[in-house]
Amino acid sequence: MKEIKDYINNDFKAIDSKETIVDVQDFFHEMTYSHFPVLEEGVYIGSIALDDVDTFDADKKVGDYRYTLEPFFVRTSMIWLDVLEVFAKNHSNIVPVLDENNLYVGYYELEDIIKFFHETPFLKEPGGIIVVQKAILDYSMSQITQIVESNNGRLLGLFISEAKADTVQITVKISLGAMNEIIQTFRRYNYEIISEHQEDNYITNLKERSDYLDKYLNI
Repeated sequence: MKEIKDYINNDFKAIDSKETIVDVQDFFHEMTYSHFPVLEEGVYIGSIALDDVDTFDADKKVGDYRYTLEPFFVRTSMIWLDVLEVFAKNHSNIVPVLDENNLYVGYYELEDIIKFFHETPFLKEPGGIIVVQKAILDYSMSQITQIVESNNGRLLGLFISEAKADTVQITVKISLGAMNEIIQTFRRYNYEIISEHQEDNYITNLKERSDYLDKYLNI
């Protein structure tokens, strides 16, 4: 499997701060980028945004608008989840990459990082997904792992898929193991099961009891 660094892109040169705004406007109109990195004498100084460029005076230089540049970037050493977080926080489809000496080395495109995600075992390997919910002060990643592994399950990955003021939802992907036993163990530890599962005996029993009660009341 490729490493995330293999996706560093240099198809287009970074914008120089001495370039005119009209040239940058033309570049953005030909591309689908939301941002693009800007260098000044070879040093990364921030990313210029498409939404801003269209409002700038065409005859001015990029450097005249350096105060509008957005300073986000990632390091070559960062893992893909951290890279994806930078994309999300900055609402960008491109993120500049710097090495440990702050030298600009290229950029990541969001489409490539999503492609990388699709190649990870979390998505690629077959398995079942459980979404659980618990109070934000009560959940424990180590406890979730223990619940899965104590039922002979193999954990492929887990992450917080939704966070509110008082609760969190955790998405768990599992290969191997008896899904129903894992689900019931989560319930014993007071996790709410958000996802639906055919193997869930608890829900099946509730439905059977409900059906029985309906028949009884209709007699």
